[in-house]
Amino acid sequence: MGTLEYNGARPPIEVEDETLAYLKIVIGTKLRRHESFMMTWLPDEKSPAGRLTIWMHPSIPLILEFEGSKIPRIDPKRIERMMEHLSARGELVLDQMPK
Repeated sequence: MGTLEYNGARPPIEVEDETLAYLKIVIGTKLRRHESFMMTWLPDEKSPAGRLTIWMHPSIPLILEFEGSKIPRIDPKRIERMMEHLSARGELVLDQMPK
């Protein structure tokens, strides 16, 4: 289980390493193009909050930490589906990401 830490303002978001590898590509692509977007997720059980949403922007620090050292095999079609989903909604919803 890896983590995604954004702006250091909250505890990191726990994400499975395979999913994190896909997020790295999708988020990196959008931010490299200077395209901001929203990202939404369900916090862990310890948090009293419902869904959380952040505004992803190229100037805000982002840290992706993988638990394992092995790089998973990436399916280009899944990346394409994720990018299409993000472009259509303007939002990346972690628990509703295309497989």
